Amino acid sequence: MYLDAEKKKEFFTKHGKSASDTGSPEGQIAMFSFRIAHLTEHLKQNRKDYNTQRALINLVGKRRKLLNYLADKDITRYRAIVKELGLRR
Repeated sequence: MYLDAEKKKEFFTKHGKSASDTGSPEGQIAMFSFRIAHLTEHLKQNRKDYNTQRALINLVGKRRKLLNYLADKDITRYRAIVKELGLRR
């Protein structure tokens, strides 16, 4: 599987406070970004996979909500995660 427990732990240690801090917005945003990139590559090869397309749209919405929350809560953390992941807005 493309996203196993080791990969998730790596996201939360790198972007969150610790490996067990799975609730941090930064870690969740990083994990969503990885999943979005994976699904985007899948959709480039399988244009008519509408279930994956719907899942991708939902993931982008979840990430956007977390980014909005983080921007309202702490703008410096928001700017840091956007710069680190290469997101734009």
